[in-house]
Amino acid sequence: MHQPMTTRRPLGWLLPCFLLSFFLIGCGKQQTLQGIFSQPRTPHEAYARQLHQAGLDQTALGRDWLAAADRALRDSLVVTLPFRETGLFRADAAFAASYRYPVRAGEKINITLTVEPASADVRVFVDAFELDPANSRLRALASADTAARTFSYVAPDDRQHLLRVQPELLRPGRFTIRIQRAPSLAFPVQGKSDAAAGSFWGADRDNGTRRHEGIDIFAAKGTPVVAAAPGMVTRVGDTPRGGLVVWLADTQGQHLYYAHLSRQLVQPGQLVKVGDTLGLVGNTGNARTTPPHLHFGIYRGGRGPVAPYPFVRRADKEPAAPRTPAERLGQWVRLTGSRTALQSAPVALKTKAAALPKNAPLLVMGATADWLRVQTPAGRLGYVPAKAVATEALRRQSLPAPADLLSLPAATAAPLDTLPANSRVAVLGEWSGYQLVRNATGRVGWLRIG
Repeated sequence: MHQPMTTRRPLGWLLPCFLLSFFLIGCGKQQTLQGIFSQPRTPHEAYARQLHQAGLDQTALGRDWLAAADRALRDSLVVTLPFRETGLFRADAAFAASYRYPVRAGEKINITLTVEPASADVRVFVDAFELDPANSRLRALASADTAARTFSYVAPDDRQHLLRVQPELLRPGRFTIRIQRAPSLAFPVQGKSDAAAGSFWGADRDNGTRRHEGIDIFAAKGTPVVAAAPGMVTRVGDTPRGGLVVWLADTQGQHLYYAHLSRQLVQPGQLVKVGDTLGLVGNTGNARTTPPHLHFGIYRGGRGPVAPYPFVRRADKEPAAPRTPAERLGQWVRLTGSRTALQSAPVALKTKAAALPKNAPLLVMGATADWLRVQTPAGRLGYVPAKAVATEALRRQSLPAPADLLSLPAATAAPLDTLPANSRVAVLGEWSGYQLVRNATGRVGWLRIG
């Protein structure tokens, strides 16, 4: 309903001792990504250093791997959480996928990476970054190298984050990445969820003279109000606005504020665990004329109040699996329409980007529920709707004369083979005066038209 009249929160002389002891006993099986990999050099950086020490950074493949890593940080594709994509690691080409997504302060970001087959001996480097809006620079948040595990980190601010996924050199495989949000705190009212929140951060109060610095969670009078995090009770009081209030300092330097209680069931200096009862829902203070509810606020040292909802919002549901068969990854498809643009995100955008030409061949690099991440013959990455492509050949034809099968749709491209006259080929698509074809032995390359 309101925010407190003062943000001064005495911690008490016991708090530093408590925080230290809590940290020492709290390192259990559930560790965040930062805790697991809190080393000066990230696994990705350590691997790049190994390439340099071995002289592989001077080889074409080594340079391509480093260039792919840098390019992924500049040319990330935008996704909406929750997100799931299946992609392909190719042994014949350096690869790095990157995804950009918005986060709110207090959200816990869970990242799950699996590699198939499960027995594949491949290291995959996963790096999460925060984009600084002031200078567009990236700040490393968390890093790992693993083939199958779930990692998590808590977003410190409302920002854009970027996730890069890159395998080591010459390691093929198929991967699935999931990015999902979850609360970083437990819900502060027993038996309730974010569906019970009825008044949110920033709403007008007192005829617009102040803003709501929290969320109101409505529940029956007497419903237990519980600790959303382990910590120490620093104050128990009665104020004109908040009525019966409890302040809880957690182990992350945050101060959790509970107001309008009908009863307080803790004392200053008391240590609590997640789920311990702090008091009971009521409507004391300036909430006397409203239905019973808990005003829940979060305050950070040096920053003041922050929006609590992202800290306690329900976890994302499991994102839908791709409908495109996994065998389609690494294959060429072609556009069937003439109005399809290459999108920077797997959603229908009102884009001014030029449409790709009809029958343009596209290499499938990944698949979400209804979209394909593709690469054009010119090397551009983006998304197109899965329903906008076809897999069957455009036509089949015989070559009237011998022709070089090229590696790229360019006059300077290296020849892969020379096809004799009367060779039968399947035309997979057309691009800038060239045809992408597959010969009788299954080899794919480019032929010049005319």
